[in-house]
Amino acid sequence: DILVFVVIYFVTLTLVVASFDAWLLAPFLGWLALYVLVLRWFVPRLSKVSRAQADARALMTGRITDAYTNIATVKLFSHAGREAGYARGAMQEFMHTVHAQMRLVSGIEIVVHSLSMGLILATSGVALWLWSQGQVGVGAVAAATAMALRLNGMSHWVMWEMASLFENVGTVQDGINTLSRPHAVVDRADAKPLVVRRGEVRFEQLVFSYGATGPQARRVIDDFTLTIRPGEKIGVVGRSGAGKSTLVNLLLRFYDLEQGRILIDGQDIAGVTQNSLRAQIGMVTQDTSLLHRSVRDNILYGRPDATDADMIAAAKRAEAHEFILTLTDPKGRRGYDAHVGERGVKLSGGQRQRIAIARVMLKDAPILLLDEATSALDSEVEAAIQASLYRLMEGKTVVAIAHRLSTIAAMDRLVVMDKGRIVEEGDHHSLLARGGLYARLWAHQSGGFLGEEVDATEEGIDGLKLSVPT
Repeated sequence: DILVFVVIYFVTLTLVVASFDAWLLAPFLGWLALYVLVLRWFVPRLSKVSRAQADARALMTGRITDAYTNIATVKLFSHAGREAGYARGAMQEFMHTVHAQMRLVSGIEIVVHSLSMGLILATSGVALWLWSQGQVGVGAVAAATAMALRLNGMSHWVMWEMASLFENVGTVQDGINTLSRPHAVVDRADAKPLVVRRGEVRFEQLVFSYGATGPQARRVIDDFTLTIRPGEKIGVVGRSGAGKSTLVNLLLRFYDLEQGRILIDGQDIAGVTQNSLRAQIGMVTQDTSLLHRSVRDNILYGRPDATDADMIAAAKRAEAHEFILTLTDPKGRRGYDAHVGERGVKLSGGQRQRIAIARVMLKDAPILLLDEATSALDSEVEAAIQASLYRLMEGKTVVAIAHRLSTIAAMDRLVVMDKGRIVEEGDHHSLLARGGLYARLWAHQSGGFLGEEVDATEEGIDGLKLSVPT
């Protein structure tokens, strides 16, 4: 709109002034040439400074947000002063860019003002000279001078609009770069909806690493092959970094495989739509994230068309109904209408996890993934909810990840991973009898922390001492 207005005004001005005398156009054309040169010199520099300012602003707000997000840790280690200094450094860097921008804007203002004054003086001088020569009348002198004065105000307006635009170009460009970033995982053009009838899951010779390439790249998943029968409950165990959570992420197709394929009921997940794939999978994670909405909205997120009766039934099965009824937020909303805060910050870890479990119970997907699903629960609540989880597992294909082996020891089959491969496979007792990695992990957890030793031969294991919970 600004450009159209300016072009129309300048064309009209040219026609009017030229109708008086062609010499009156000389100051206007000279001013226009210099004005364009000023724009070409200042605008790229202003754009560069604005990008630096956007980066500095992001750094400053990031440091402040980081400190407030982890305020408990800051206070625990008495580092309030250190964090203030850390944020102050970013603020000073931001102010350097602000000062650079203001110096540039001030320079633009001075140059444009000088050009405008020169235009007024030159136009008045040429008009008076032409009047003295009798080539134009007094009206032409007045009209040309008035147009020069009007162009003076317009040039300031245009420059300020341009400056305002390019002052924020860095922020806009950062946003565009984020929004226009191509998706790493996309549906194929011929992708079809996933149809799950039985729930069989097959991993065939999977190979995956997080972006690393070359012969020295560490494979997080390396030649992994596993078949999970329909309705089978699988427990996946291993040391930290063995690739357990990565395996779940690959099943959800958060990443594409480098080699191999994953099939659900014979359908390659790379050839189905992502929405249909994830609609057939329910998952409870260790790091539970809730929306900044009501408890009702968070539970119904699993199945938005569910009734209140279905929602309450799911909450009861997750042992969440009783504590939900006691919730109150600062605005006086109670029970299922109470808001849980950013990421559920107003709830305890166990409360967040029980709401997440209720959400998955309401979704009732045929394939269930549990990634440390009860890690944030105390022993009493965990014991109560385990029965609900077992009921939830009925008739479903289940993949459960746990570091606390006692929570998955009763699974149909246990898969032990190490360095992205399957190193052991079997049920709890057979794996203990082998005396391999699983037996060492079990002995470490049972004996290394709880301290009550019993003779392992009572469990039919020769020569191995274990400690079990009392």
